[in-house]
Amino acid sequence: MVPGRMITFVKKLFSILGCILLISIFSVIIYQVKQPKALESITFFPIAPDTDFSSAETKIKLVDKDRILWRIHSALDKRAYLRQDAGFLFSNGRLIERLGNWKQNINTLTQEKKIPVKENMFLEAITFHYAELHEKGGQIFSAQALSQDSLYVIKEHPGIYISFHTPKTTEQNTWKDQLDDQTEQMLRYSWNKGIRHYGIHLKNYEAYPLNDFSQKAKEGFSGFTKENAAKMIGRLWEGLYKNYFLGITKQDGTKVASTGSTIPLILLAKDKTHLLVLTETANGESILLRQNLGTG
Repeated sequence: MVPGRMITFVKKLFSILGCILLISIFSVIIYQVKQPKALESITFFPIAPDTDFSSAETKIKLVDKDRILWRIHSALDKRAYLRQDAGFLFSNGRLIERLGNWKQNINTLTQEKKIPVKENMFLEAITFHYAELHEKGGQIFSAQALSQDSLYVIKEHPGIYISFHTPKTTEQNTWKDQLDDQTEQMLRYSWNKGIRHYGIHLKNYEAYPLNDFSQKAKEGFSGFTKENAAKMIGRLWEGLYKNYFLGITKQDGTKVASTGSTIPLILLAKDKTHLLVLTETANGESILLRQNLGTG
């Protein structure tokens, strides 16, 4: 090829490549505008009127003689812009593990984790199942559900454990009572310390440990409409995810790991304006979080 033609060919080639690059960049910009990036966060939106979870479950069981399997599963009855599940696993009243996952444009999420057993344990697992739905016209709704499970794990021989959800023998009843008492005493001491530290007037609140609050949510709260109860639960878990699941937010704004902290005590204001979340870090520091409800 002669030099003149070579120069012309190169110019045409770069011109074509430039057009392709420009089209590619333009396409990426359009895609990013049409597809906003999802965030790893739980945000309460009005509950979707025609969407629900077809299944939502949390299961704990003993496997391999000295390990427990913790499994979380949920399925929405339609695809969602964002699906997310966040779960806590407590042993003898303190957080030992978390499970969390989120995905876009799906309806089903499944997570599981195996955890070694090293002592007698009263296990309590609690999960918040969440979906964010984007409807035509720009409206955003959410769907939510709660599930939980509990399990007693007792050492039978070195390296070998037995488990039960409900005691079936006198010996199992004895172990259940012992673990229940130990856990309750520790939690009461921790919560009372925090209540005194922050000067909380209990007469103004209804108190529920997080596991009991989750169970109460299924039954309904006196004085709350179904809509306001859903809003309260959603706002609670929005705060728990940001300020507990992702790390405990201290009063100075810093974060510490929530592992080793006590089961949160939920203090629901009788005037229905707010709730408090009281817990204690692994190193014994009392933490108080406030969530406004806007339902009073």
